Amino acid sequence: MWVADITYLRTWEGWLYLVAVQDLYSRRIVGWSMADHMRTELVTDALQMALTARRPAKGLIWHSDQGGQFVSLAFGQQAHAAGIAQSMGSRGDCFDNAVAESFFATFKKELIHRRAWPTRAELRTEVFDYIETFYNRRRRHTTLGHRSPADYENMTLNQAQAA
Repeated sequence: MWVADITYLRTWEGWLYLVAVQDLYSRRIVGWSMADHMRTELVTDALQMALTARRPAKGLIWHSDQGGQFVSLAFGQQAHAAGIAQSMGSRGDCFDNAVAESFFATFKKELIHRRAWPTRAELRTEVFDYIETFYNRRRRHTTLGHRSPADYENMTLNQAQAA
């Protein structure tokens, strides 16, 4: 199962929007996209990144809120073509997407709120580094036995191959 959400990031140049797609199994961010707009491409680009990286089997569940980008025709068609079943939370209920919300809370505490961001370009570079270098490969999670998402996936893959 994958969960997804969008957050707003402030720079001196204006807003930058980030959508993150998280695999609940390993807590890894498997797809993400940033833009200075909130059009549907923001989420379809993140979905495409996740599909390319993971190549999930048909029947994968995608959970998100009912934001306009996630209920758009373009996103629904892309998800359907990939064999993904969409699940959406009830309006105004942040608790059913708590893992996605938790990722953004951690991300903002560990990176975003530590300083001001003069340019979108600078923030884009730091977001890339945080997700791809730190969060997925080094940041330890209590839910994963104090392993990083990458270490957890490698450990469970090795155990499955040994069995």
